[in-house]
Amino acid sequence: MKTNEIREFSLNDLRARKLSLGEEAFHLRLQQQSGQLEKPSQLRAIRRELARVETFITLKNKTAVVASK
Repeated sequence: MKTNEIREFSLNDLRARKLSLGEEAFHLRLQQQSGQLEKPSQLRAIRRELARVETFITLKNKTAVVASK
């Protein structure tokens, strides 16, 4: 998912996406440990997207705090 697409999500959508990406990363790690993971690059892509989502969650939280002052 592109950064521009993630930027458009609401804070609740970002939190839901973070949860689903975390679950997906967990399942991919299990597959990797059991030797069933066909695309190891998929795990890296999920970790990067999770980091992007977490970055935008932090950014939106900071802007919400500044806006409320």
